Amino acid sequence: MLSLPDGLGLTAARVPVTTENFAFGVLPPVACYLATAFLVLLPRTQLSRIALWPITAILAFRAATSLDMCMGQPKLDFLNIDLQLPMFCMAARTFEWTVRTKPFIRCGWDWSQGLYVPPETHSTSSRLAFSTSALVSGLKHSLLCGAIHSTVQSFSPHTFGSVDGGTIFDDSLPPHLRYLRSSTIATLCAFSIYSVLQAGYELTIVLCVLLFRQHPDQCPPSFHSPWRATSLREFWSRRWHQWFRRYPLSLLFGRIGGMWRMLLPFGMMGVGVVIERAVAGNRTGGWMGWMWTMCWLVLWGNVMVDGWARAGMFGGSSILDSATPVKQPIERLVRTFDEYLHAYQQKSIE
Repeated sequence: MLSLPDGLGLTAARVPVTTENFAFGVLPPVACYLATAFLVLLPRTQLSRIALWPITAILAFRAATSLDMCMGQPKLDFLNIDLQLPMFCMAARTFEWTVRTKPFIRCGWDWSQGLYVPPETHSTSSRLAFSTSALVSGLKHSLLCGAIHSTVQSFSPHTFGSVDGGTIFDDSLPPHLRYLRSSTIATLCAFSIYSVLQAGYELTIVLCVLLFRQHPDQCPPSFHSPWRATSLREFWSRRWHQWFRRYPLSLLFGRIGGMWRMLLPFGMMGVGVVIERAVAGNRTGGWMGWMWTMCWLVLWGNVMVDGWARAGMFGGSSILDSATPVKQPIERLVRTFDEYLHAYQQKSIE
């Protein structure tokens, strides 16, 4: 008799991706996702959506856990994460559509009511001008992400800069220099996340506008200079992206991960907002508000980035791995910074 995992087609180990198993593994949950998206527009379809959702979730889980997108190359392991995330989002969003009692078409397209929309940064004079500006920006942020990734790897190429992983805290340095170094790494990682999300979004909206003929107004910016936030509330509600704002998607997305170092910082963002509201109410702002916001983000960013580093998530490849003329100056700059910190420590001891 087949076990339940075998009966559902779930495998204990990942298999290298091929055209055949990619089509067999990835296309079915995508088809279920599109079917649910269509059903939620129609009245009296909730029972059908309820019946379809477990199938969607199982197929998405199977795709996320059975295919080895890196094909045995540890440096490409990030491709598995790139598959897992959309599969999870498909399962979470179809669940949201499943529990909805009224069709979207009857209540109107009100998903964005109360949502702050950042001001447009691209030219909207024509679809071509908008797409060209978004394409240039997307490529620029892709290169920036690659440069930052190479910079972070250069801090410790044999520990957290490799797939084996390691801590971002250098125990050979005194506490103030140790946390200066780790905070620099955490800040670089924050800009790397911003860059990769911005690049992915802008390259996607180029396709939406040119191929699917969407109007540029349907593709507003995702970010609004998050580094300029003067309160935690402003950072998370207006300046960072709002992709996972709606319940229950935001609730489910906040539970990704298996290590406390990755989960705790998200919870502490909520604690920070409560502290902010209790101390200053709605009056947080100015340079003091900016200092408070950045310090809180960097403090818990250290914890989160250390979790990623220990898991070997910085050991992957980047688009600049073969660009030696670009990587060499970055590596020299990082070595100079590290040498300066250790030299400063030795000078302090003497």
